[in-house]
Amino acid sequence: MSRSGEFCPRCGDEIPEGTDERPELAGAGGQRNSEHVLCDACYFEEFDLVDAPDTIQVRVCSRCGAVHKGNRWVDIGAEDYTDIAVEQVSEALGIHVDAQSVAWQVAPEQLDKNNIRMHAEFSGIIRGTPVTEEVTVPVRISRQTCERCGKIAGGSFASIVQVRADGRDPTDDERERAEEIAQEYIAAREETGDRNAFITETKSVDDGLDMKISTNQMGLGIAKRITAQLGGSYSDSRRLISEDEDGQELYRMTYAVRLPRYRQGEIIDPEDGDGPVLVRSVQGNLKGVRLATGEDYEASFEEGETPDARRLGFREGAQTTTLVAVEDDNAVQVLDPETFESKTVPRPTYLDTDADEVPVLKSHAGLHILPSEGANTDTDE
Repeated sequence: MSRSGEFCPRCGDEIPEGTDERPELAGAGGQRNSEHVLCDACYFEEFDLVDAPDTIQVRVCSRCGAVHKGNRWVDIGAEDYTDIAVEQVSEALGIHVDAQSVAWQVAPEQLDKNNIRMHAEFSGIIRGTPVTEEVTVPVRISRQTCERCGKIAGGSFASIVQVRADGRDPTDDERERAEEIAQEYIAAREETGDRNAFITETKSVDDGLDMKISTNQMGLGIAKRITAQLGGSYSDSRRLISEDEDGQELYRMTYAVRLPRYRQGEIIDPEDGDGPVLVRSVQGNLKGVRLATGEDYEASFEEGETPDARRLGFREGAQTTTLVAVEDDNAVQVLDPETFESKTVPRPTYLDTDADEVPVLKSHAGLHILPSEGANTDTDE
């Protein structure tokens, strides 16, 4: 048996030559410090393969389910926090520096919704000797309120988006769609990990819709998207509310969205001598189709999106009546849906002369044939 001439300082037994020492017990410059080298028996007597904490706390927001990691809250979109517990236990465990070929497996035991017991088994090679160790780490789910939910609960907001309409009140459909657009935009920002994106309050008022938004940037983004999809325009104003700790002025922005005066599907009379117009688009300048001729109509640049016109009705108010006869290229006969008398009316180019029935609108401007549902008369295609 080969001998190293060194003895274990604890038990006095001679240490066989070639016994590995722990790096942390080496002397200065990496030289062997023989008086601190232990024999295998004494070394394994005090050896721990795994350094595990007594317990681990996982901070979870009780409102949105976000998990606190490091110094920030992270949305994970999960109701089962077992995987998070496994991850945090993995990060908290320490493996002995001398261990080689380390392998481990974990078996979580769910005690209740707030307590998980993590049973972990480790194996490795130390001084050429296979070593196994089992540890159990209790994990407690701590229900708290994240900063974002705290701000929402506290009514915090930086901007207001007001949805109104020019010369009228927004319809229920317009209010609902404006709210959907805002929610879709906020959801898209949340998907990118932006936890500053939220709507604090949505309130329907007599003349429209008011929304309190988390930041000025979010408010601007919502105003832009509502006008892009529903038409109209927006303006902004600001009000000084406070100063931050550095003396910088803090402003609350109000974005006033003004929906168009007329709606898609509305019939108006510009009173320019060419007859009523069915509104087909309110994006930018108002666009539509003339009911007397079928020609395209677009409000002039000076009129913009709100020409001076008389409201006659809406497409959904149309009635179906009988197409009696085609007189010539400019006129046809239809039955008046109220008196059932035969009336001569203008013949628009979109009229299908083979049809038995046609949709008509009767107003003080007369009786006019409307395009059939799905007819391709859009002026902006």
